[in-house]
Amino acid sequence: MISRTLFTDLLIMIFLVALQIYVLNKITLFGKFTPVLYPVFVMFYPFFRNKFQFLALSFLIGLSIDTLMHSGGYNAFATTLIAYFRTLIFRSSTDTSTDFFSFQSLQWTQFLLFLFSSIFLHQLFVQYMEFFKLSRIFEILINVLVTSVISFIFIVVYALIFKIKQKV
Repeated sequence: MISRTLFTDLLIMIFLVALQIYVLNKITLFGKFTPVLYPVFVMFYPFFRNKFQFLALSFLIGLSIDTLMHSGGYNAFATTLIAYFRTLIFRSSTDTSTDFFSFQSLQWTQFLLFLFSSIFLHQLFVQYMEFFKLSRIFEILINVLVTSVISFIFIVVYALIFKIKQKV
């Protein structure tokens, strides 16, 4: 288990926001899809930590993205929402009913399902709020699916580089 403090959480947030804004937002795949990596903060935040601090930090990372991208709070809402429902997403993805949560005890398929479910829900909330019109529902769903798949690949690479499954 890694030792994390509020200071290290803030450093991780700064790193992820900078990476998202200054690197990943410059990458456009297939002409319109941008990978999203900053929600890994929410996905990999230790389960045993203070829930209120976690929700506040999740809101703060989303708000930072919104501020730097000049968007209307979509990312803050979506990030806080997946933070709030993270335990439910984890339980439904991993089919566990215990109160002890650990990525180390998961099989890779369960871990990947948790990651994809989280990023898909995040993108669904962001794109629904940003682009929603009933006439564009199919286009929005395609955007959510493609962005989720691209982001999922980036998140898995991030998890492998930082050995997240073994640490958290």
